[in-house]
Amino acid sequence: MNTYSISVRLQRTTTEECYVSVPVTGALLQDETDADGMRHLDGEKVLAAAVQLGREATDWLPEARDISVHPVQKAPDAT
Repeated sequence: MNTYSISVRLQRTTTEECYVSVPVTGALLQDETDADGMRHLDGEKVLAAAVQLGREATDWLPEARDISVHPVQKAPDAT
Protein backbone atom coordinates (compact mmCIF):
# COMPACT_ATOMS: atom_id res chain seq x y z
CA MET A 1 0.00 0.00 0.00
CA ASN A 2 1.30 3.47 -0.88
CA THR A 3 1.69 6.16 1.74
CA TYR A 4 1.50 9.85 1.07
CA SER A 5 2.59 12.94 2.93
CA ILE A 6 2.04 16.66 2.77
CA SER A 7 4.89 19.09 3.43
CA VAL A 8 3.96 21.98 5.68
CA ARG A 9 6.40 24.84 6.14
CA LEU A 10 6.81 25.84 9.80
CA GLN A 11 8.71 28.64 11.43
CA ARG A 12 10.23 28.71 14.88
CA THR A 13 10.86 31.98 16.65
CA THR A 14 13.06 31.98 19.72
CA THR A 15 13.00 34.99 22.00
CA GLU A 16 15.98 35.57 24.26
CA GLU A 17 16.62 38.14 26.95
CA CYS A 18 19.57 39.69 28.70
CA TYR A 19 20.08 42.63 30.99
CA VAL A 20 22.68 45.28 30.25
CA SER A 21 23.92 48.12 32.44
CA VAL A 22 24.09 51.35 30.50
CA PRO A 23 26.62 53.78 32.00
CA VAL A 24 25.09 57.24 32.44
CA THR A 25 27.31 59.73 30.60
CA GLY A 26 26.87 63.16 29.09
CA ALA A 27 26.37 61.52 25.70
CA LEU A 28 22.99 60.23 26.91
CA LEU A 29 21.62 63.66 27.82
CA GLN A 30 19.14 65.62 25.76
CA ASP A 31 20.71 68.26 23.56
CA GLU A 32 18.39 71.03 24.80
CA THR A 33 18.07 72.31 28.33
CA ASP A 34 14.69 72.80 30.02
CA ALA A 35 13.41 76.10 31.46
CA ASP A 36 15.54 75.64 34.60
CA GLY A 37 18.67 75.11 32.52
CA MET A 38 18.75 71.40 33.37
CA ARG A 39 19.47 68.62 30.88
CA HIS A 40 17.72 65.28 31.25
CA LEU A 41 18.38 61.80 29.97
CA ASP A 42 17.25 61.19 26.40
CA GLY A 43 15.30 57.91 26.42
CA GLU A 44 16.06 57.15 22.77
CA LYS A 45 19.80 57.56 23.36
CA VAL A 46 19.64 55.29 26.43
CA LEU A 47 17.82 52.57 24.49
CA ALA A 48 20.21 52.87 21.53
CA ALA A 49 23.17 52.44 23.91
CA ALA A 50 21.45 49.41 25.48
CA VAL A 51 20.93 47.79 22.07
CA GLN A 52 24.61 48.34 21.23
CA LEU A 53 25.64 46.71 24.52
CA GLY A 54 23.24 43.85 23.76
CA ARG A 55 25.01 43.20 20.46
CA GLU A 56 28.20 42.58 22.41
CA ALA A 57 26.56 40.57 25.23
CA THR A 58 27.11 36.83 25.49
CA ASP A 59 24.80 35.99 28.40
CA TRP A 60 21.50 35.82 26.53
CA LEU A 61 18.95 33.42 28.05
CA PRO A 62 16.02 31.73 26.29
CA GLU A 63 12.72 33.33 27.21
CA ALA A 64 10.20 31.77 24.83
CA ARG A 65 9.94 29.59 21.75
CA ASP A 66 6.98 29.68 19.42
CA ILE A 67 6.34 27.28 16.55
CA SER A 68 3.70 28.21 14.00
CA VAL A 69 2.70 27.57 10.44
CA HIS A 70 4.76 29.78 8.15
CA PRO A 71 2.51 32.34 6.44
CA VAL A 72 4.08 31.57 3.05
CA GLN A 73 3.93 27.95 1.97
CA LYS A 74 6.34 26.84 -0.74
CA ALA A 75 7.64 23.54 -1.91
CA PRO A 76 10.87 22.40 -0.25
CA ASP A 77 14.04 22.69 -2.31
CA ALA A 78 14.58 19.62 -4.46
CA THR A 79 17.53 17.52 -3.39
